[in-house]
Amino acid sequence: MAFDTNIRTLFEREIVTLARDPANATAQLKLAFKDPAIIPALCAVMTGSQNSQIRQSAAVMLRMRVKKHWKKISPDHRESLKAVVLQAFQQETEHAVRHSLSQLSAVMVKHETPDRWPALFALLNQSTKSNNPTDRQVGLLLLSKVVESNPESFKPHYRQLLQLFGTVLQDLDNPTAMYYSILTLTAMTAYTGTEEMNLMRSLIPTLIIALKHLIKADQDQASEAMEVLDELMESEVSIIVPHIAEIVHFCLEVSADITLTDSLRVKALSCIAFLIRLKSKTVLKQKLLNPILQTVFPVLSAAPPPGEEDPEDEENSNEDDTDNESPKHFAAQVIDTMALHMPPEKLFHQLMPLTQACLASENPYERKAGLMCLAVLAEGCADHIRTKMLASMLQTVCQSLSDSNQVVRSAGLFALGQFSEHLQPEVSKYCAELMPLLLGYMSALNQAKIGHVTKAFYALENFLENLGSEIEPYLPTLMETMLSALSNAENLKLKELAVSAIGAIANAAKEKLVPYFLPVIESLKSFLTDTRDEMRALQTQALDTLSVLARTIGKEVFSPLAAECVQLGLNLTNAIDDPDLRRCTYSLFSAVSTVSPDCLNPHLTAITTIMLLSLKSTEGVTAHLEEDKAFVLLDDDDDDDDEAQGDTILDDEVTDTVDPDIAGFSVENAYIDEKEDACDALGEIAFNTGAAFQPFLESSFQQVYELRDFPHEDVRRAAFGAMGQFCRAQHKVWQENPTEANHQALQKLLGVVLPSFLEAVHSERERQVVMGVLEAMNAVLKACQGEALQSPGLLQEISQAIRDVLKKRTVCQDGGGDEAEDDEQQAEYDAMLQEFAGEGIPLLASAVPADTFQPYLNELLPLIMNKAKSSCTVADRSFSVGTLGEILQSLVNVSGGRACAGKLSNQLLPVLVAGVRDSDSEVRNNSVFALGAMAQAAGPLVAQDYPMMLALFSNLLSKEQDRRVIDNLCAALCRMIMSNMEGVPLEQVFPALLARLPLKEDMEENKTVYSCLAMLYSQNPALVLSHIQPIVSASSHVLGTKDLDTETQNTLVMLLRDVAQRHSQEFEGAMRSLPAEQKMKLTGAVSQS
Repeated sequence: MAFDTNIRTLFEREIVTLARDPANATAQLKLAFKDPAIIPALCAVMTGSQNSQIRQSAAVMLRMRVKKHWKKISPDHRESLKAVVLQAFQQETEHAVRHSLSQLSAVMVKHETPDRWPALFALLNQSTKSNNPTDRQVGLLLLSKVVESNPESFKPHYRQLLQLFGTVLQDLDNPTAMYYSILTLTAMTAYTGTEEMNLMRSLIPTLIIALKHLIKADQDQASEAMEVLDELMESEVSIIVPHIAEIVHFCLEVSADITLTDSLRVKALSCIAFLIRLKSKTVLKQKLLNPILQTVFPVLSAAPPPGEEDPEDEENSNEDDTDNESPKHFAAQVIDTMALHMPPEKLFHQLMPLTQACLASENPYERKAGLMCLAVLAEGCADHIRTKMLASMLQTVCQSLSDSNQVVRSAGLFALGQFSEHLQPEVSKYCAELMPLLLGYMSALNQAKIGHVTKAFYALENFLENLGSEIEPYLPTLMETMLSALSNAENLKLKELAVSAIGAIANAAKEKLVPYFLPVIESLKSFLTDTRDEMRALQTQALDTLSVLARTIGKEVFSPLAAECVQLGLNLTNAIDDPDLRRCTYSLFSAVSTVSPDCLNPHLTAITTIMLLSLKSTEGVTAHLEEDKAFVLLDDDDDDDDEAQGDTILDDEVTDTVDPDIAGFSVENAYIDEKEDACDALGEIAFNTGAAFQPFLESSFQQVYELRDFPHEDVRRAAFGAMGQFCRAQHKVWQENPTEANHQALQKLLGVVLPSFLEAVHSERERQVVMGVLEAMNAVLKACQGEALQSPGLLQEISQAIRDVLKKRTVCQDGGGDEAEDDEQQAEYDAMLQEFAGEGIPLLASAVPADTFQPYLNELLPLIMNKAKSSCTVADRSFSVGTLGEILQSLVNVSGGRACAGKLSNQLLPVLVAGVRDSDSEVRNNSVFALGAMAQAAGPLVAQDYPMMLALFSNLLSKEQDRRVIDNLCAALCRMIMSNMEGVPLEQVFPALLARLPLKEDMEENKTVYSCLAMLYSQNPALVLSHIQPIVSASSHVLGTKDLDTETQNTLVMLLRDVAQRHSQEFEGAMRSLPAEQKMKLTGAVSQS
């Protein structure tokens, strides 16, 4: 390898300058860098310089050269380079230089697979087995780097490597060698095949001992090495299943040791949480729940060091700050994960004694821990808490709001916010007790510390959001407080909180907020046109609240502002580069599309362009570079090269498994949220703008489809949701304009989307994503009906997917590997996933002829009926009979439905009759509905069961207190009458039915009730006339209200008008007993022509 010695001398001098002051790297050096002789020159410097810093810099520059220009290097130069690098590596004594040389080798291995570099293998073999500990260490460093850069190419040698690690990991006096071995093992894990499994499995106990020793030697290295456990769980959990107890005990030991670094303890706690997510049944079976809780509680209740506060209690803490990497934060996450993945009965049995002991403690940090524990249980165990312990838990939280210690009061507010978010609708029933407490906090806004006020607003907002009409008595006080904060508060954070609260108030109050609309809008506009940087958070919040107002205040009120809002959003995205602000403008455009889609049409090009840029963008994705950036300057203008890597950082990641420069990627949350909201908004805008969106549908779909494999689960879920919306949008366009081209476009879209949904149901690991996919698929089936099932075999595949979820056979359900013995107990979210799947059954039943679906229905029904057993939870029983009712109702309108319902009746009747006698009102309600639906679907085919059903209903009617159940009883009787009038003794049933009118809660059933009255009037007018008084009375309550849809309104008016004209005397008599206002309303309705 000849080279010009001048270049070498120049290099040595310039490298020193460059390392000291990269910005002034001379043009001479940049020029030299383009000379083909650069490679031999750098090799000479790398092996010949006396200065280790220069040798290292030469290795780094060589690596950059090789990485970008390998194909341009001549074969001779490549061979020489391979020899020189290994020679340099063997003679090098400095660790930093060896590190850079091993990275250079790693880049070469990526281009030049190991089998084409036998000398590398020889060196690795010799050094890793050497008797000299330093040689072994150096060999293992090189091994870790080359395997990380191209793990798959080493696959033939995995057995040999695993045997090597078995030895190295027992060399407890050489922690650095163990560290490099574990890094290599981590890189290999994702690529191990079945033949290496047993060998890997047998390594786990040795690995745990090695990690313990590494922790004593170097905590930072140990923290990095612990990622091997995450990798094993992520890619091959079966390897660790036999060793779960050992791993948990090791992680607990680390978590509890307060002498260790936070990052190590956090690693251990997050490892436990990950195990619970993946293998909760095994954790329970091996009796690990109690040891985990016994370790986690002391971490959760630890007081911060003297003179410090927990991050969330600091005055300037940011609520959205998710970088709280403290052991305490992760201890709470462990309990949160348990709540989401374990059966509540089993968890509460062991958890509540510890929680109660904390709540009763003298120590404020233990009281705080008890409240944090209650707070994080609310999401995963919502049903259990709502039905069994809400009153006592709420009482505890309310008492904490007057605790003498602010740390405890803040935790109480957090818990109340969590309860308000997850324990609806029951928690809203405590409005009278909770609102005065929360309004008390609001009255002292200006005196309180802003950190504490933020928590009070969090609790207030979550509580208000779900109050509905119950908010009315509090509206004047609330709005006075918020409007005053908007106009007077000095503190921008306080204004931001008030703007956010107005959004929550609007969600509950809806059109009742109209009197306050103008002053609110004026404030929001003034914030949105102020371009100062410090206004950013307030503007983001103002956009959010504007979106809520668009959806809630009423079309008439908001429409005049719609066009201005769109323009405002576009101006902001043009003027300010901020992911949060963009995200909120997308939500605003989306909200406007529900009220006034035409306002978006002229701007769709601009709107879709910016949203698609957000979806494509890799902004916010940071590559963590290991090397100093100095040397990048040398190569920065080389991108005209034919091998340039493209201009996005992710291209590198897509084409290469690992870039030795890059130690990892991190994505800022704001950019993830932006992608998620862009998907949601594109889907909704496509649906609401219909034909106007057609030119943008394909490009939008392409971009969204790419995100179905995005690393972050929220983005994947949103992408699947948007794909479903695009199908519904295309279906709507075809229905409005049924051309062949539109039909083909719909079928093409469905042909891509539905298979991708089914693939995700089976293989996606995150339960939340699968729920989103099932929800999207259900929406597509509901909208497109039979059109969605044109593709051969698709009906069978969807039925199979539903069956797999109901049988817990999908990846996100732990694949059914280790079934629990008492299968009825499961985490609430696992039950919820099955509910999403079950909702697809009635949708399939209504989309195809009954004979086509019957074979699949026969397989699915037992899985649904199984959940109606008395030993199942209330949620399961309610879901079971509710789904049966929906299936029967679907059969009413499909061909062959009556015969199918008749066949099913013997199988379903016992389940539904037991449901009518259930202790829970929701189960009774759904069972009554299902029996009515059976009568409607099967008609005369179940005539022999009418006497039994009527006796059952009569018995229930005499003692039922729940108004919704009574309403459904009335509707079920009406369905029985309409379906088979001869089977019902009307003289007894009809008066009992009328006595329960008007309906009080289930207003949708008014349609059933008044259709039945109209039918009876046409077939048996004398019966109706003999009871005209209660009919007129009930009608006077519902006519002209939102309780009737237009069609039912017309049916009722026609009926009353006919009675008034033909039987005026009886009608007048019935009217006499009505109050004047209702009399006028009825007279007006009847006399209008």
